[in-house]
Amino acid sequence: MHLFHSCRTLARLHPYRADGLLAVVLYAVTVLALPAGQHTRDWSYLNPLLVLAVAGVPVFAPLAWRRRYPVAVLGIVVAGTIGYMVIGPVRGPILLGSAVAVYTVCSTVERRLALAVGWCSALALGITSWDRSPDAWNKSVNAVAFAWVALAVAVGEAVRSRRAFVAAIEERARRAEHTREEEARRRVAEERMRIARELHDIVGHHIALINVQAGVASHVLDSQPDLARAALAHVREAGRSALSELNATVSVLRQGDETDTPVEPAPGLHQLPSLLESFDRAGLQVSRLDEGEPRQVPAAVDLTAYRIVQESLTNVRKHAGTSAATLRLAYRRDALSIEVEDHGPGASKPLGRSGYGLIGMRERAASVGGSFRAGPGPDGGFRVRVELPLGMAAQLSRTSTVNGSV
Repeated sequence: MHLFHSCRTLARLHPYRADGLLAVVLYAVTVLALPAGQHTRDWSYLNPLLVLAVAGVPVFAPLAWRRRYPVAVLGIVVAGTIGYMVIGPVRGPILLGSAVAVYTVCSTVERRLALAVGWCSALALGITSWDRSPDAWNKSVNAVAFAWVALAVAVGEAVRSRRAFVAAIEERARRAEHTREEEARRRVAEERMRIARELHDIVGHHIALINVQAGVASHVLDSQPDLARAALAHVREAGRSALSELNATVSVLRQGDETDTPVEPAPGLHQLPSLLESFDRAGLQVSRLDEGEPRQVPAAVDLTAYRIVQESLTNVRKHAGTSAATLRLAYRRDALSIEVEDHGPGASKPLGRSGYGLIGMRERAASVGGSFRAGPGPDGGFRVRVELPLGMAAQLSRTSTVNGSV
């Protein structure tokens, strides 16, 4: 078995040399078998070896190029075999050349062409063998030539079909591998964007509060040390909150697929009072107005709503140039409406003044199937409006985001 595989590998590495060796072997077999078939015809006027030497060249020599020119080689081999049948035995090893040529065509070229050429060759050789046979026309031995070539057609077609099947399987495997790679890259990109949004919201909010309180402490450090100490206390509290949220985020990232490690619950609308209180300490008075009956919302929507409110109020504190803002939450049957509005002079600045804040809010809203709008308000200032769906689609849309969020 090992020798067979070695020979097969060698033949694949040197196909033309292997085909030339095959032609020589078939020619030698035909020469050695000649005496056994001599009784089928009266060769008294011809030298059998001379006939075989002449006819065997067009029958076997072209087989050395059967892979490169399969159809042309088949035509030459079949013509040489028919010529040999006219002056020599109608059956015998001479048919091996045609069988190999027919097999090559049927296993390599397009199916319709292969079948047409193969069966035409089988009919041509079969009819010639039957016509030149010394046996009676109804003897079954007259079908030997047709049977040999027909068998070569069937084997070649089977090999071609198997090769096509294996090629299709390999192509599907390559496409599946490519699809898996694309899906993996897409998931990595989505995860990077999610982490970037989380870090932006966490760091941006707390750093903005720290910056404000630090500015207050620096301004009143000499004149009002008590107020400065209070501002520094707020700085420490904001710093602890930032570190706590960052630690929770890092914990989720480090635990990977493990779900048994306890982590802090994801922030949501239930934490809005403490969020608004932190802005109040930073000098931003937020008026909260609720419409409808507050109720439990899907976890993905809950986190998205909290982060959008947090980022919107942070932008107001950093860019609006005002100390007041309005937050409206409207609970409808199938949607949660969020509106954050201020009347500061900062609305005259470019819309992209908050860096990635507006982009992140738009992406968060889109991740749960919601809509996002931001722009100058009708009476001045700046307004952010978000609609987040509360139906079944919202509950099922971003389950993976909720499981990985902090």
